[in-house]
Amino acid sequence: MSLLEQLNSDLKTAMKAKDKLRLTVIRSLKSALTNAQISAGQDLSSDEELSVLSSQLKQRKESLQEFENGDRADLADQTKAEIEIVTAYLPEQLDEAAVTAIVDEAMKATGATGKADFGKVMQYVMPKVKGRADGALVNQVVKSKLN
Repeated sequence: MSLLEQLNSDLKTAMKAKDKLRLTVIRSLKSALTNAQISAGQDLSSDEELSVLSSQLKQRKESLQEFENGDRADLADQTKAEIEIVTAYLPEQLDEAAVTAIVDEAMKATGATGKADFGKVMQYVMPKVKGRADGALVNQVVKSKLN
């Protein structure tokens, strides 16, 4: 089942259950995917769909940070719930140990030894973790390994 088919199915379920939050999030995800599909001028590949979902998740995490900094607990709670819904459509996220193993592999493959090789390592790692790891975590692990 494609992601859009899954979203359509879940949309119907959320409508029947009168789950307004889930309904809003699913509509938002469908809209983002449709806009990306229109921009691309063709159907999205699964990697492109993951990329769109990852950006939606990232936006919500940034919003959550702003709401917490602004002492808006009501909006922060709603955004946390939205993050959980979006996360359900993404593949299982890699933990720090798994990211570290991929970074180690990248360092061996690229021959990276210092900070100057940061770009090479990131270029090797990001396609392998796309949609499965937060870019900030990858960045942090690469920087710590290259220091």
